Amino acid sequence: MAAANCILSLASLCLSVLLSCMCNCSLGSEISFVTCGSVVKLLNVKHNVRLHSHDVRYGSGSGQQSVTGVTTVEDSNSYWSVRGTSGTACHRGTPVKCGQNIRLTHVNTGRNLHSHYFASPLSSNQEVSAFGEDGEGDHLDEWTVLCGGSLWQRDESIRFRHTATEALLSVTGEQYGRPIHGQREVHAMTSSSQHSYWKAMEGIFMKPSETGPRDFSSPPHTEF
Repeated sequence: MAAANCILSLASLCLSVLLSCMCNCSLGSEISFVTCGSVVKLLNVKHNVRLHSHDVRYGSGSGQQSVTGVTTVEDSNSYWSVRGTSGTACHRGTPVKCGQNIRLTHVNTGRNLHSHYFASPLSSNQEVSAFGEDGEGDHLDEWTVLCGGSLWQRDESIRFRHTATEALLSVTGEQYGRPIHGQREVHAMTSSSQHSYWKAMEGIFMKPSETGPRDFSSPPHTEF
């Protein structure tokens, strides 16, 4: 048990060091907008939970990797990489525009935020899962950033609309039992409401490059 705890602590420390040492990045407030290549946590404003995933599959519906909302701030399984789509590169440090299509890749498992017409297990809304391998899935991994101005601002509450089905990433408060007791269901809904607003929180925000754009269509490589 002591050895296992040590390994977990070491892995958590290594992830923190990795994120802190990514080149050309910002931990502070120098950048007011979200950029391509950034690694962030996303907070559902209404329910105060962070978008989360883990290697636990749904027992119904698609059977794909589950996506939930958690109240824990420190959990490394809540980091997502902001990436371009399979057809459009997302250059590191480029500000994400309102109306832009992106992918959100779960850093620890390499699977993309995904949706489809399966019913979610608790509310029977549209299921949201994590799908693909090493950051590559299909067109159902694409989400449109809906915000008020020209760029996705870090302090702005925004929405994510699933590009293929036009449903909005949402949380309405349903809670799971075992093995993910207390975590909230994340799903997609066709109607807009207060349950569909998200805000960028903790993370690494990539600065615009001074040497020209670089392709960051793939997630950062890690050994974890």
